[in-house]
Amino acid sequence: MSIWKRVGAIIKSNKQDTEPPKAEINPYEETQVGDIIEVDLEEYVVSGKLVYFDRGFPPHRFAYYLQNGKQISCLLVEKGRTYEAFICEFVEGSLDDPNDVPTRLEVGGEVNYELEHHRSDMVRADGNTDFRGNDEVLVWRYFGTENRYFFLQWQDGKYVAMEGTRTPAGQIKFMKGK
Repeated sequence: MSIWKRVGAIIKSNKQDTEPPKAEINPYEETQVGDIIEVDLEEYVVSGKLVYFDRGFPPHRFAYYLQNGKQISCLLVEKGRTYEAFICEFVEGSLDDPNDVPTRLEVGGEVNYELEHHRSDMVRADGNTDFRGNDEVLVWRYFGTENRYFFLQWQDGKYVAMEGTRTPAGQIKFMKGK
C-alpha cells in the first residue's frame, strides 16, 4: 500500500469519528401537535398533547388528542418497563367532588370496572386539550373485562372520562407532520 493511500485512509477515518452520533427519536414521547398517528390502519392528526410527570422526574404518561374529521379520540401512552398504549373514546358524565370517585364503576349497564390505581401528577399541555398546563391533575385508572380500561381525570372541578382498550405497539405508527 502506498503512503498516499495510507494518509487518505487516516483522513477518512478521522472525518468519520468527528461526525456526531444521531440521537434516537422515541415516537411514543416525542410526537408533537400536527404529527400523524396511525392506529389500527386509521390515520389521525395530533391536535393536542398532555405530558404527565412527577416534579423532578421524567414524564411517565403521554396523552395524544387525535382528530379524524369531527371525531376526537385519545391515545394514552404509559411508560413503565415497556410502553402501554390505549386507544380511548371520551365519555360524557360528571362528578362533583374528587373525593366521591368510586372504586367500582358500572358503565352503560354493560361493563364493570375496578379501580386499579389512583395518582396525582403535574401536566404540561400543548395544542387543544381539556387541561391547563403546569398544574396538578388527579388520575384514576380502572380495568374491566375483555382488555377494556376506563380513565378518569380531574383538574379544578373539571372531569374528563375515557373508555378504551389496550392497543399493541405493532398497530401504532408515528409520522412527522409538515
